Amino acid sequence: PFFDGNNYSFWKTRMTIFLQSLDYQLWHIIVNGPRMPTRTIEGVVTSKPENEYNDNDFRLLQLNSKAKHVLFCAVGPNEFNRISSCDSAKEMWDLLEVTYEGTNQVKESKISMLEHEYELFIMHDNESISDMFTRFTTIINSLKNLGKSYSNQEIVRKILRFLKNQKGKKNFKNNYLQDEEPSKREEPTCYECKKPGHFKNKCPNLKKKEQFKKKNEYFKKKKAMVAT
Repeated sequence: PFFDGNNYSFWKTRMTIFLQSLDYQLWHIIVNGPRMPTRTIEGVVTSKPENEYNDNDFRLLQLNSKAKHVLFCAVGPNEFNRISSCDSAKEMWDLLEVTYEGTNQVKESKISMLEHEYELFIMHDNESISDMFTRFTTIINSLKNLGKSYSNQEIVRKILRFLKNQKGKKNFKNNYLQDEEPSKREEPTCYECKKPGHFKNKCPNLKKKEQFKKKNEYFKKKKAMVAT
């Protein structure tokens, strides 16, 4: 994913998944910072001299360089200049985050504003279910990127409350309500035996009737052949 200075939250979400899929250790380095090689002498932990580095130490240091390389390749010239002096991938990531999302106080202000939009969200007149859902999802995703998330159950209940009519509510359930537990869905009813749990084309009674009908036709043909 490439970031040119626009739509940071969109890039951040895609970049997070990209890094995790590439190597989860890279994402761990970005979130927690690099692990510098250390040694313990008489109970005192100190930095390890480079001439004492082992293969594992070099591998840990290389992870930070890999993470920096991925971030450098994912930003435009302006963002590159902004983060090029950072020593670690975590510093680079945090600097971009503060630049485009703000400090903790700014984040809290944005969260408060988005929560207000969430609470007062309504479906506009002549607005389709799809357009409404896209607009609502934008608010939810923006909040999630800032560290505030709602459960799927809360989101579904919220949407169903402000849908304009029962038809719209039914369309939403059919098209978007994918996390509903199977046990809560209505079971199909067979029109052949009137029993729940299967459709007519899967009805055991219907299959028996078809088999019985085929046998009768077979014996009728056999009798006709004997008679002739």
